[in-house]
Amino acid sequence: MFFAGIVITLTLPASIKWLGNYVTYFAEHYAEMVLIYFVLGILAVLIIGELRKMLRTVKADDCFVYENVVSLQRMGTYSFVIALVALIRSIVYMTPAMLIIILVFVIAGLFSKVLSFVFDRAVQYKVENDLTI
Repeated sequence: MFFAGIVITLTLPASIKWLGNYVTYFAEHYAEMVLIYFVLGILAVLIIGELRKMLRTVKADDCFVYENVVSLQRMGTYSFVIALVALIRSIVYMTPAMLIIILVFVIAGLFSKVLSFVFDRAVQYKVENDLTI
C-alpha cells in the first residue's frame, strides 16, 4: 500500500489528464485537481509510513516506545491537514461524500492525538517499571 500510494501520487498529473478526456470537470480544473490530490496523496503516504514504523515495533514486541508516541502525534496532525485540504477542496468541487471524509479525518486526528497521550503514559509507566528491581 505504501509503495502503491507513492506510485499513484506521482502519476496523478497523467491520470487526471487522462480522466479529463472523459470527465470535462477534470479537464477544466486540471491544475487545482492535481495540486489538491497530490497534497492529499503525500499526506496519506506519510500516514501509511508512520503506521509501518509502528508495526515494526509491534513485531519486535516493543510497542510502548516514545517513537510510537511521535508517530501517533504525526498521524493526528496529518489527518487534521487532510481534513483541512478536503474542506478547501469542497470549495472547488463539493460532494456530499466530501463532508463525510472531512468528518472521518477530524475524528481520526482526534483519535490519534488522544491515543498518543495514552501511549506516552504507557511509555512512562514502562520506563518506571523497567527501573524497578
